[in-house]
Amino acid sequence: MAQFLRIHPDNPQQRLIDRAVKQVREGGVIIYPTDSCYALGCHIGDKSAMERIREIRRLDNKHNFTLVGRDLSELSIYTKMGNQAHRWVRHLTPGPYTFILPATKEVPKRLMHAKRKTIGIRIPDNAIARALCDTLNEPLMSSTLILPGDDMPMMDPYDMQDTLSHQIDLIIDGGYCGYELTSVVAFVDDEPQIIRAGKGDVALFETD
Repeated sequence: MAQFLRIHPDNPQQRLIDRAVKQVREGGVIIYPTDSCYALGCHIGDKSAMERIREIRRLDNKHNFTLVGRDLSELSIYTKMGNQAHRWVRHLTPGPYTFILPATKEVPKRLMHAKRKTIGIRIPDNAIARALCDTLNEPLMSSTLILPGDDMPMMDPYDMQDTLSHQIDLIIDGGYCGYELTSVVAFVDDEPQIIRAGKGDVALFETD
């Protein structure tokens, strides 16, 4: 049975954040809120936890996992970022965007897109997510909490508890955070390509 923590969305209680981070460090899979929807998260170096997320979502090796971090300087360690990509990411974060970029050697191969060797990065504008990353002191390996066969992410933490309590280790109830997916932007040869239009405004790229 998963732990269930109610954490204040604007002023996260550090003792509860510490409990969640302890689960991550010990190989656990957690559910936590972002600025677009809830996500599954685990330690970047934990193969077993990542496979559990793959199983929950039934993901193949073509899926781009996302590294959720606290700031650009932290995530730039894991990506090769040209001048234009750096400018866009700096301008649009924190916010509801996922950026697909070439991965560096710091990223475990199992997290990369199998053929393109890319990784997604994200800096959410959510106090709980950022507190988790601050306390963990490294990015969370993450994937949107959308179950096989569903068109939308799960929104209600109590539904998550009923459905996934035996598959994950900890659920954070951070209140309502929406159901709209992030906008996904890939940078190919440092040029932005819109992969998915979501909560983040993609019209910005069209007028650049």
